[in-house]
Amino acid sequence: MQPAPLSPIACAGLLVGSFVIGGACQSAWFAHPLSKRFTRPLDGGHTLRGRRLFGDNKTTRGFVVIVPATALAMAGLGTLAQRLGLAVWPEAQPGLFLLGAVAALGLMLGELPNSFVKRQLDVEPGSPPKHPVGRVVAAVVDRLDSVVGALVGASLVVELSWETALYCLLIGPPIHGLFSVLLWVLGVKKRAG
Repeated sequence: MQPAPLSPIACAGLLVGSFVIGGACQSAWFAHPLSKRFTRPLDGGHTLRGRRLFGDNKTTRGFVVIVPATALAMAGLGTLAQRLGLAVWPEAQPGLFLLGAVAALGLMLGELPNSFVKRQLDVEPGSPPKHPVGRVVAAVVDRLDSVVGALVGASLVVELSWETALYCLLIGPPIHGLFSVLLWVLGVKKRAG
């Protein structure tokens, strides 16, 4: 007997739901004073053309909680979804944990190329570009880069349909924006956008 086909919307919901839990844990972590001990720049202060590679905002602090929290959320939500009969990836808990961890790692790494380009264009970390067109482009890329990174990471572990990717690309950026506002309210980010 062949397994039921995967539900793209259920798979997208599993991915997004895991990231919502991971992001909530990360927001709480960023608000805690202990997290400041992990504020080591990923670029180690290295430069290219006299400009930092990623800047002071891309630190080890971001990886400490989101990767394990998203992995645990994926394992828990995935197991629950399977028990409810939802057609999601039929991975055992260790496989779901790996899926969450690699997708979260992809999310974090997906933000680095954008940061690199902005530093090379002399855009200050946490600030928008000065040119109006640059602001629009940066706003779009800022919402999509992490989602694309998460999808690339997930695709390394499971078969990811284009429908699931599309749902994530439609649902993910607005949720990412809400977390940016939350981090601004908590005083972690300089601006809400």
